[in-house]
Formats: sequence, C-alpha cells, structure tokens
Amino acid sequence: MGMTMAPAMAATGQYFNKKRGAAMGVAVAGSSLGGIVWPIALGKMLNNPNLSFGWTIRIAGFIMLSLIGPACAAIKARLPHRLGTFFLPEAFKNLQFLGIVWSVFLMMLGLFLPFFYLPTFAVSQGMSTELASYIIAILNAASFFGRVIPGVLGDKLGRYNALGAAAICSGILIICMQALSSNASIIVFSGLYGFFSGAIVSGMSVTLAQVPKDPKEIGTYMGMGMATVSIAALIGPPIEGAFVSHYHGFNQVATFSGVFVIAGGVFSLLTKKTTEKGLFGKV
Repeated sequence: MGMTMAPAMAATGQYFNKKRGAAMGVAVAGSSLGGIVWPIALGKMLNNPNLSFGWTIRIAGFIMLSLIGPACAAIKARLPHRLGTFFLPEAFKNLQFLGIVWSVFLMMLGLFLPFFYLPTFAVSQGMSTELASYIIAILNAASFFGRVIPGVLGDKLGRYNALGAAAICSGILIICMQALSSNASIIVFSGLYGFFSGAIVSGMSVTLAQVPKDPKEIGTYMGMGMATVSIAALIGPPIEGAFVSHYHGFNQVATFSGVFVIAGGVFSLLTKKTTEKGLFGKV
C-alpha cells in the first residue's frame, strides 16, 4: 500500500512548477477523504452482528480495488523514464536534500501521537467511546483543507515557509494536549491539528520535489527521501506508546512529541539557507 503513494505524487509533480504545491496538495488530499469515511464505515461494519471480521475486511478491500484501479490507470509520467542507476547516491551530498529529509525526520518522530492515541486520550478525559470513535474522522476532515490551502499559500509565500509554519503550529498543539479536559476542547484540538498536520503531509512531498534540477529525478528524490523519513514514522508511535505505558498518562509524551515536531519545523526554515534565495527568501 505504501508503494502506491509515491509514484502518484511524483507524476503529479512533473506536470507543475509554479502551482506544484497546490496540485500536489489536491492530489494527497484524497487520502483525507478516505480518513473520514473509513473509521466510521469500519466501526459500523465491525459492530454489525451480521458481518464477520473477515467480511468487513473483504468489503474494504473490494472498495479500495474499485477506487484505486482507475486511479492507477490514469497515472502517467509527463517525462520519459530516467535512464541510468536506480538510486542517486549524490542526493545525499546535496545540503538542501539532507536538510529537508532531516527536518521531516524530526517531525515524523512526533507527528503521529494524536493519530494513534487521541481517541484513547479522549476516553481517559471522560469522553464517551462512541464520540471518541469519530475523533479521527474529524481530524481527517480538517486535514483535507490543511493539505490544499497551505499548498496554495506555499506556492505564493514559499513552500519551506509553509512547511515550517505548519510544523511549529502542530508541535505547539501537541504540547497543549496536556491542557485538554472537555469534549469541546478535544474536538477543537482535533480540527486544528488535522489542518496543520495535513499541511506537513503535503508540504513534505512538495519540498522534496523541488530539490532536483531535473524533473525526471523528482520520483527518485521523493522515493529516497520518503524511505529515510519512514524510519521515523516507524519508530515514533512505539516510542510514544512506551511513554504512555511507563508514565500511565499523556503529559510526558505530549512534551516529547511536540518538541520534536517544533524542532523539525525550525530546521526546515533553516534549510532555506541552502537555497539560492537564502534564509529570508520565499522558498
């Protein structure tokens, strides 16, 4: 499943330059719609006594197949395939590439705390399990706008600027999780975090796509970059789970995750120094 996203984003990036942020934001925003539908649909099916777990998963698979089949048929690269080696090791000598990969790596270490643990946190604060089951759907609904609007703004104000601002705001929100206590505050948090974290998801792809000079290399740069930051996405949630188990609460893990996301945002802004427009440019 992970192999389906990068080719779609790489192909989209080849068709746009000035409006690449908006185009790739729209492309990746589709996953937010799925994030709204699937938690609700799966919850209904899994609690239906007439459906087994097996048939719930089969139905999900059939729906995915019917949606992703036409999408795969429509994806087409604008440029001829790049010839030569499969990898481009010289990318790891590019300071701009290293800067954005490292900054997103830091973000990924803490970004997924609300995605994995917000419903559990909400229940611990007194929210009903039924309402808590909709929290992730609310988060993903806001994420749709977060993936599109910052992409448009990034084309005008700078894509690194948009990514850095989104990460700093996301990190601050994660730290503020410790102060949430009512249903209303958790729901508002879910919407705000969905918006800003969505901007990170789309901004990561856009900033990686603008590093290579040759558009044919966009896919390779994105693939190598995402492969590297995926390590952080892999180890981040288990580390956060260890925090929750050890401290029997969310205060410490919220601080841990929020600081890493903020650090990634600051580092992405500092990475602008490696570009032609410099630290204060609209990059």
